Amino acid sequence: MHSVTLQTLEDWNREGRPYLLIDVRETFEHEADNIGGKNIPMDALSGAAERLPKDADIVLYCAKGIRSVIAIQRLQSKGFSRLYNLSGGMAAIRGSY
Repeated sequence: MHSVTLQTLEDWNREGRPYLLIDVRETFEHEADNIGGKNIPMDALSGAAERLPKDADIVLYCAKGIRSVIAIQRLQSKGFSRLYNLSGGMAAIRGSY
């Protein structure tokens, strides 16, 4: 499993590198604070997987990086390989890790 930092995402944005950003937290968590991306709660991710591109880089994040690791494992079992975990999740970004 690959991990990225917020700095990596900022670099990718500056370079114009395309990626899909997915927040796997619950909707109320995403609405309270997020760094963008599509909100697909972890419990809904398996059903949404068929609508995700397997040929794209996909970065998943959550509160601390635990749910996103589980989500990555679930997507890997469905044939996804270009998956990245945002290290430390929102806690690392907001300095509360």
